[in-house]
Amino acid sequence: MNILHVCANPKTTEESVSKQLAARFFGKLMELNPDVELNNIDLYQEKPPYYTNDLYRRMWNPVFDVNYEPSKAEVAAAHYATKQADLFNAADVLVLTMPMWNFSAPGVMKAWMDQVLAPGFVFELTEDGPKPLHNITSLILLVASGGVYKEDDERDSLSTQIRAAFSYIGVNDIRVAWADGQNKITNSDCEVRREMAFDAAEELAEELAEESQD
Repeated sequence: MNILHVCANPKTTEESVSKQLAARFFGKLMELNPDVELNNIDLYQEKPPYYTNDLYRRMWNPVFDVNYEPSKAEVAAAHYATKQADLFNAADVLVLTMPMWNFSAPGVMKAWMDQVLAPGFVFELTEDGPKPLHNITSLILLVASGGVYKEDDERDSLSTQIRAAFSYIGVNDIRVAWADGQNKITNSDCEVRREMAFDAAEELAEELAEESQD
């Protein structure tokens, strides 16, 4: 099983609950399946560039014109996207680790998605809709937030965006371990909530390990 882990948190693991979730998830997974191949991407070490017009032209002009020849500048603009898409397409499982900021994903995660979720890179656009070029069957979402969020909470733009973007390219199995209520000032039970999320992360790892052996 090949796992691509993309983390969008600038804090150390000691300071970051979402990174602690990832540590519990991968600790349990590696314990149960030591043969897992893991590729880690720290978006604060491998920062994605912002979307540019050259990148747009490289990604989309060939969709509308099969004879389109990208310029050198357009090819250069897609260097990061090409590298990341290769890692994406080689994976069986995608794990995204991040905090919720201002009710959504960190900007660096959105920038990574803009680079990778592109036609000709991880899917092709056909008359019948997007056709995946990747092998990802499951997405594990590991999130921490200061506030408390109920299921389908209208304030939650993070999981809504992730589900919409990845289901568009054929990734419909999306599982979540969420440590919410981590603001100590407003939530006296933050430690209890954190431990519950750790347990959920380990349960997801157990599920994945069992599925990989089927």
